[in-house]
Amino acid sequence: MRPATEDTTPRRPTMVSVELGVLLAVVGGFLDGYSVMGLGGVFANAQTGNVVLLGVEAARGHWAQAAGHVPPIVAFVAGVAVAETLRRPRVAAVVRRPARAALVVEIAVLVVVGLLSAGVPDVAKVMVIAFVASIQVSTFRTLVTWSYNTTMMTGNIRSASQALYLAVVDRDREAGRKARHFAVIIVGFLAGGVAGGWLVLHAGPRTIWVAAGVLLVALGLFVLDEHRSPGRATGAGEDDDPGSPPRRGLR
Repeated sequence: MRPATEDTTPRRPTMVSVELGVLLAVVGGFLDGYSVMGLGGVFANAQTGNVVLLGVEAARGHWAQAAGHVPPIVAFVAGVAVAETLRRPRVAAVVRRPARAALVVEIAVLVVVGLLSAGVPDVAKVMVIAFVASIQVSTFRTLVTWSYNTTMMTGNIRSASQALYLAVVDRDREAGRKARHFAVIIVGFLAGGVAGGWLVLHAGPRTIWVAAGVLLVALGLFVLDEHRSPGRATGAGEDDDPGSPPRRGLR
């Protein structure tokens, strides 16, 4: 018998893995389905939709309805600020694993949303969800080696379509791989949207904990990756997105 040889093929870091991307896309779709179907038809993730609806309602003179689309936009901006703060040198010196920290913040916030009583206005819940979505989209930006989005699919559909075209016309294998990966992300988002909308209608607002559970699995991928590679240096690099600027001030 030939001795078994150790597999030396480098594994893809969790931060840019397809597995993580699919889980985050499911959460992204879930949150939009949940907010649109259960929280007054306002998008939590797709701020393009909120900006358009803001303009449409303003053009109709429906100022109250137009104003309802402003809070999630403001919350989304705040989430971007938090995600960027996690990458500041002084903060990064304390928060050594920013991606995991972002997931913990998301999970905690979604658990709180599920605990909010029925008396809490929907706009407040949408703001909190928009805040969470913003942290996610600002933290996780690279799938393998390509830029992608886990909370909005327009850019992903464009990338998948372009890659599919190159795969078919030029017989480009790398383009084919890209098209397959992006297709999985899109399907994951769609599945999350269906689940989020259906569950909030049929099982109530606490079903947002399903999204928190999916994020917990995503967090587990990082922990599992660390245990699989005990020799890997622990630190900021493990959670860094290669598509993001380096965090200065760390060695």
